[in-house]
Amino acid sequence: MKQLLYTISALAIFATTACRKYVEISPVNVRELKYTKDYQGLLYNSFQLTEKNYLYPVYASDEVWTADGAVWQNNLNINAGYAYCWLPKIWSETQEDQDWASQYTLIYNTNIIVNEVMSSEGGTDADKIKAYSEALVHRAYAYYTLVNMYAKQYDPATATTDPGVPVVLQANFTSSLKRVTVAGVYDQIINDLQTALPNLSPTPEVITNPSKAAVYAILSRVYLNQRDFIKAGSYADSALQLKNTLVDLNAYATNPTAYPAKLNDPENIFSKTVNGFLTGVPLSNDLVNLFDQTNDLRYTLFTKAGADIPASNFTNRGYYKHRLVNQGIYVGPKVPEMMLIKAECEARAGNTSSSVAILNALRRKRFTTAGYTDLTATDPQQALQLVITERRKELMGTGARWFDQRRLQKDNGFISTVNRLFKGVTYTLAPGSNEYTFAIADKYILLNPEIEQNPR
Repeated sequence: MKQLLYTISALAIFATTACRKYVEISPVNVRELKYTKDYQGLLYNSFQLTEKNYLYPVYASDEVWTADGAVWQNNLNINAGYAYCWLPKIWSETQEDQDWASQYTLIYNTNIIVNEVMSSEGGTDADKIKAYSEALVHRAYAYYTLVNMYAKQYDPATATTDPGVPVVLQANFTSSLKRVTVAGVYDQIINDLQTALPNLSPTPEVITNPSKAAVYAILSRVYLNQRDFIKAGSYADSALQLKNTLVDLNAYATNPTAYPAKLNDPENIFSKTVNGFLTGVPLSNDLVNLFDQTNDLRYTLFTKAGADIPASNFTNRGYYKHRLVNQGIYVGPKVPEMMLIKAECEARAGNTSSSVAILNALRRKRFTTAGYTDLTATDPQQALQLVITERRKELMGTGARWFDQRRLQKDNGFISTVNRLFKGVTYTLAPGSNEYTFAIADKYILLNPEIEQNPR
């Protein structure tokens, strides 16, 4: 049957056979997808569908912390609190995992487009191919998020046997939900992106839409996680050739609220946002102490004392950038991240001066003119350390640190054991811990026993 215009809940994907029969009954007086513009309408539902990404990695990362936040801890959503403590079980047997659900809801809807738009009515071939290609990019991004939350970090030695996540490519309720290997999920991501690439515009007309620049940026992330630093650097460079504008924070030093909103931010390449609105994100002392608190404008503009952040419920320094424009926390690829990936790949290739030059080009737009000093490094390892430090500052508050903690465990000296006190109990996250991989919610496994749980 033709699929319905309304978004289908991810729960429908993970249902019993009886439920599958039930959800395939056609509702009365609901218009079905028929015209190309109907499928395009799904893609342009950015606020409710395509932009939503993850939430829990923000809480789990070592950059979120408060020592005096009893009120913050007591007011924290129970599942966010469990993620903050890296508990082996975050959701009860009846609870939805909003990160898992949002990404599989997006996958379901993009599958509808991929499978049906080319035979839709009323659109040109160019319109259909564009919608088809954009859907592939959104699907690839969703699988990239899922495999990096619910599967082990990509390891070339074990990726062909490590369980990844279910890969569903058809808009039906009878597809196998057996977990594909990590390597298999990555192969699907890359295939979707490469298939879409030739049919996209170099840059998007609206930042929530995919483009060639977005595909290059996502591929750069993909290969960085695979530790293929040659390809990661090459794709970062390709993205930067299409979009490389940086915001000079000096222009907003005296008027922070004038900072450009999402649609006008020249650094945005592809807009994705945290899956929920966070009033306050308390930052760890380790992160805060990395900043030049006088001259680094990221500190003065994008962080505040908790007492100055409405409804924050903590007193230490907190992330504030998302409150300037009140459009959520952006987690999609941006120009600064591409510069940092390129700088990291240059350092890993032994190109010390090139790596540091990229860092300095970014930092000049982040510091007061009077207080800026170029970084220097004497060897590639020192340059790499500078890059990782700069990533922590530039990407703070976005959850990117959680994914860096996962991938950097293969580099000696970058990731150490993390401890945090929560409601009187001390919790520990050691390198190599199973808790670096989120558990799959019990509800989905109970409904679909073919989904294997992660080791706890």
